[in-house]
Amino acid sequence: MSMKATVASPKIEEKRKKNLQWSTKARNAALGSIVPIILMIAWEYLSGTGVFPPHLLPAPSIIFQSLLNMAVDGSLWGHTGITLYRLFIGFLIGTAAAVVVGAGVGYFAKAESLFDPLIQAFRSIPSLAWVPLFILWMGIGEPSKVVLIAVGVFFPVYLNIVSGIQGVDRKLIEVGKIYNFSSLKLIKRIILPAALPSFLVGLRSGLGLGWMFVVAAELMGASTGIGYLLVYGQNTYSPELIISSIVLFAILGKITDSILKGLESKALHWQDTIVRKA
Repeated sequence: MSMKATVASPKIEEKRKKNLQWSTKARNAALGSIVPIILMIAWEYLSGTGVFPPHLLPAPSIIFQSLLNMAVDGSLWGHTGITLYRLFIGFLIGTAAAVVVGAGVGYFAKAESLFDPLIQAFRSIPSLAWVPLFILWMGIGEPSKVVLIAVGVFFPVYLNIVSGIQGVDRKLIEVGKIYNFSSLKLIKRIILPAALPSFLVGLRSGLGLGWMFVVAAELMGASTGIGYLLVYGQNTYSPELIISSIVLFAILGKITDSILKGLESKALHWQDTIVRKA
């Protein structure tokens, strides 16, 4: 009997921890929804009383109806799908380039002296300044849009990778050398785990900039996408369409960031931080 209890105990403990995690997530989600709900109620009330002119700032119910109409006729899914596709491809390309360049610059001092000044100069160029050049080189098709998004993603990921690698405690490197770690083993066992938190923060920052750059990309003569809906709403003087597009960007941005945050939490489960203790 005692043996069965011993075997069952870890399973019960694991189930209890999972239930606790879900209850914590549900509580946090409920707390996070309080302010948006209050703002929407106030917005609806002020729109209904005429404080907010409907031709400038339609009520949330009108915006919801606009989104519902687009969902029913199928246009919502087409515009959302192409925007997510552009963001995903640009994010992958920008992240891959940042990992390769950032790892080299962060690990090798000579590479930093050679490449970092030029990269920092490029980083100061505003996003819209790239638009005419990419149109000239690649036209107004998908390549120019994807490359523009990749440029936006590259810099925050690059900066965080370099910062993470260069911020590794020198004592940890010395301990690895004492144990005769090869360069490859040193990178795998010490440098990568120590730099991982900065890299994951860089991914989330890069994703946020990716959403900003996808708007600029879809202003480049696009005929589909949420950014195109913004322009179309402006041209047809449809504030409900403009605000619906902004709401879509906010919702999709939050969902994608939450996905990365969840991956970050799983990847850094070994950290004993103040948030985990709480």
